[in-house]
Amino acid sequence: MEATSRLAEVEETLKKIAETLEEMSRRAARDSVKLEEAAEHIKTAAEALKTAAEYMKTVSAAFAEILTRHEKVLEELKNAVVEIRKVLERHETRLEELAGAVGELKVAVGSLGRRWGRDLERTVLELFRETLERRGIEPGKVEKLTLEDKEGMFYKRGAKLEIDVYVHDGKTYLIEVKSHAELKDVEWLDDVAKVFAKVLNRKIERVILVAVHVDRDALERAKELDIDVIYGNVLE
Repeated sequence: MEATSRLAEVEETLKKIAETLEEMSRRAARDSVKLEEAAEHIKTAAEALKTAAEYMKTVSAAFAEILTRHEKVLEELKNAVVEIRKVLERHETRLEELAGAVGELKVAVGSLGRRWGRDLERTVLELFRETLERRGIEPGKVEKLTLEDKEGMFYKRGAKLEIDVYVHDGKTYLIEVKSHAELKDVEWLDDVAKVFAKVLNRKIERVILVAVHVDRDALERAKELDIDVIYGNVLE
């Protein structure tokens, strides 16, 4: 009876061991599948990493090539800027030289204009010599008189006035010479004659406008202001 009971325990134990081994076998089988799947995943991941590495290598090489090209372009641009700066500096120097030349030219032209203006006046006076002499004026002795009214005591502050003057036998004549006399010239001459009368502090014998051509309205206005006009032609 005792032996039978003991045998039953062994059988039960072997049965449990068999069940345990069977379960372990099943788990091993399952784990084996999982390991294979993991191994496959790892293999796939490794291939992806390899592809990514090759791509990065390619991208890196391309990027390096782009950087090299950009560096070359930047260097060329830098050189171009340097050349442009040199050209600008040369142009700046040239412009300064031209500015100086233009300044000198302006002075020369201004001087020439003044000489030409004075020569023209002399020519016009000579043209009307006989008429002037009948009024007691010698054209060759007519002189230029200039007034700078810096303080504005007689005319306008800073004004520079010029007029021709002829003095003979204590008589003073004020003369303005124009190639073409307009109304504004007559008005200006009347104002300036009054200013010079104050400055010279003497009686003005006669104010004379000598013109090759005179506008009709200027001639009529001159008569109203008692300005003697010697002229060649009247322009309507």
